[in-house]
Amino acid sequence: MTTHFDAIIIGSGQAGPSLAARLSKAGRKVAIIERENFGGTCVNNGCVPTKTMVASAYAAHLARRASEYGVDISGAIKVDMARVMARKDAIVEKSRNGVETWMMGLEGAKVYRGHARFTAPKTVSINGEIISADQIFINTGGRAFVPAIPGVEKIPYLTNASMMSVNFLPEHLVVIGGSYIGLEFAQAFRRFGSRVTVIEMADRLIAREDDDVCLAVQDILEKEGIDVRLSAKNMSFDKSGDVIHVSIEDKSGASRIDCSHVLMAVGRQPNTDDLGLDKAGIATDAKGFIIVDDQCRTNIEGLWAMGDVNGRGAFTHTSYNDYEIVAANLLDNDPRGISDRISCYGLFVDPPLGRVGLSEKEVRAKGIKALAAKRMMTSIGRARERGETQGFMKVIVDAESKKILGAAILGIGGDEVVHAFLDIMAVGAPYTAISRTMHIHPTVSEYLPTILQDLKPLE
Repeated sequence: MTTHFDAIIIGSGQAGPSLAARLSKAGRKVAIIERENFGGTCVNNGCVPTKTMVASAYAAHLARRASEYGVDISGAIKVDMARVMARKDAIVEKSRNGVETWMMGLEGAKVYRGHARFTAPKTVSINGEIISADQIFINTGGRAFVPAIPGVEKIPYLTNASMMSVNFLPEHLVVIGGSYIGLEFAQAFRRFGSRVTVIEMADRLIAREDDDVCLAVQDILEKEGIDVRLSAKNMSFDKSGDVIHVSIEDKSGASRIDCSHVLMAVGRQPNTDDLGLDKAGIATDAKGFIIVDDQCRTNIEGLWAMGDVNGRGAFTHTSYNDYEIVAANLLDNDPRGISDRISCYGLFVDPPLGRVGLSEKEVRAKGIKALAAKRMMTSIGRARERGETQGFMKVIVDAESKKILGAAILGIGGDEVVHAFLDIMAVGAPYTAISRTMHIHPTVSEYLPTILQDLKPLE
């Protein structure tokens, strides 16, 4: 016997629960399926736990610098990793339980715990039961990609998910991958007290960024004692007792790094390989991401894919925006699309990087006639007062339309301040909407008008 619903939502990441609530409010009969923990990557092994750990690492870092502020702390600063992780677990549990309780309490909704697989375009098998719906929404997220590096099968490597159980201090953590996930863990565990080495195959960290951003982030990490190895090739692993050997070749030649733990942070892959997508006829690309149109619709009518699984964004905010797009088109007669959104994201090392729109190298590649300005954080009063003067802010403007093309703020509060640029870009206003505005003193944001008053042709 098949139980029929108006809608089935597979996965409870950022897009799924909010859509379930909207559909429930609209009077739809909804099935919500979750095979593991409610809340998806963000709540369980992404944003919530990692930023909680980053906060603990920042506290340790600031405590070590207390004397700079005229504060004397007697004795050595000690980090209790068990307590750090217990704090993280408590915050994660509250968030996870909040999502589950929310879903369990929705009117007209039924929650299934288990693994869903398609048996046909509009039917799904769950715990031996067959359920169907006219509309099905896939929100199964992604997981760490582990490349087939020689010897990887010999070592007990970590991923962003298994790092959530590291309630001890690794003696020497080697991070494979010098981008967002890897660098956040690298800095946090260095501040906790581990020796840390970052190995990146490209010739710079976070290679998608402009050179000045990459070099500044590298400088910040190296000043904290993190060893950065770039242009790594011919990597392999081996193990002797409890010691893991990482062999690489880089600009300095061949070398072997002995460590206690290895974190794989080289990218993500979608959770699509065990959903029975072939039974539904759902098209995927070469990497397994579900192919969707501008409104998150798959090639099968009545089926949508939202969040990391569709390859159209790799962040919590893009996943939630997918929900907003689907709900707007489906329930509000409001034609929104993925193409409407402006690229924005953050790198949550300390100080953080906030990025919106095009990078400088993208503007140059497009041949856009532009204006640009840059200001070092050493000239920002709030940064000097806080003793946190690393980084800079820069902005690029279209020389003809006067609209902001993109911005990067690497520095204290950069992940928050950059939204002022984003909002102006979203409404299509010229940069003068900021440059002629009076901002509050003393803040980081007060320098946005002045930096825009210093625009010069991008050479």
